[in-house]
Amino acid sequence: MAANRVQAITSNGPAPMWGVVRSAWVAGTCAMALCTAQAQTSSTESSSLGLKATPDASSTASGAQAGDIGWLESARDYTYGASYWLASTVDGWFGDEPFDDKGKVSGYVRLNSLWDQREGVKVNARFRLRVGLPNLKDKAYAFIGQDNKDEIVRDQPEAFTREQMLLRESRRGDQSFFAGLGYDFQDNLDFRVGFRGGLNPYVQARYRTQWQLSPRDMVYFRESLFWSVKDSFGSTTVVDYEHALTSSLLARWSTVGTITRRTDGFEWQSSVGLIKDFPGIRTASVEALVQGTTGEVDISNYGIRTSWRQPVYKDWLFGKVTLGHFWPKDKVLVSRERAWALGLSVEMHF
Repeated sequence: MAANRVQAITSNGPAPMWGVVRSAWVAGTCAMALCTAQAQTSSTESSSLGLKATPDASSTASGAQAGDIGWLESARDYTYGASYWLASTVDGWFGDEPFDDKGKVSGYVRLNSLWDQREGVKVNARFRLRVGLPNLKDKAYAFIGQDNKDEIVRDQPEAFTREQMLLRESRRGDQSFFAGLGYDFQDNLDFRVGFRGGLNPYVQARYRTQWQLSPRDMVYFRESLFWSVKDSFGSTTVVDYEHALTSSLLARWSTVGTITRRTDGFEWQSSVGLIKDFPGIRTASVEALVQGTTGEVDISNYGIRTSWRQPVYKDWLFGKVTLGHFWPKDKVLVSRERAWALGLSVEMHF
């Protein structure tokens, strides 16, 4: 019942290596768009592109089932295939062990739209890819994606990202491509180094643990120390408390705080709410949220958010609807406003 957490980094500038990586991934995923215009794609065509699909992600003519949507199956196959090819190429830089033996590839592509009462509709796309690298002793991994550039570095929890808070983002100003390498020292401790937005390096050290207070009560703790050119040194602390009311109903209190050498105050966010699981991987939630920054506007935004998430095709294509009503205040001298916001997203896992 606990929310999944995912991580990532970037390059859209002159750095040659990450420029090649990004171009290769984009070129591979372009095949996905081409295949959607075809009713069938032969396995020989996939071989000629050097793409490899796993058995569970494959939807070739021989494995297709009644009710399958061909262009969706092909889109997922090609997205996975391009990612697998890129992953095996990167792993090959570090040794000769075959990637097919122990290599792991997972990720998602998400298209989301946001409507708010003040500024209308905005559409964005995100993706993240994580790759286990067997040539680096199985503890190392690579990550690639596109997301909010500040939230990547600060290791912002998913529930408190601008996307999930129904806050508007600029694709050029707020988002960027990122890529890097990570190493798992232990199950609860890892270190990552990467680039975002061209030659903008950053590093992270992340520790996480949990305590079971009772059969119904859990506390989750995460501490992320980071350094970047923009923020210098900083840290993000996350604490989640969960109480199981029933086997399918969860009460959760979450809070996060971030501080850096370049910011004047302590940025914090908190939420309390209920999460209900339904059969068929369906989830509903309702939460009250508040956020602020010490030294500026103590409470810069508060509101209510409710969401519904469910599969829309098999168990790897999900749709989500989020509705929120918020009372933001940007500056000390500006009166508090109120606005409705609606978010829609479709997310494909591979």
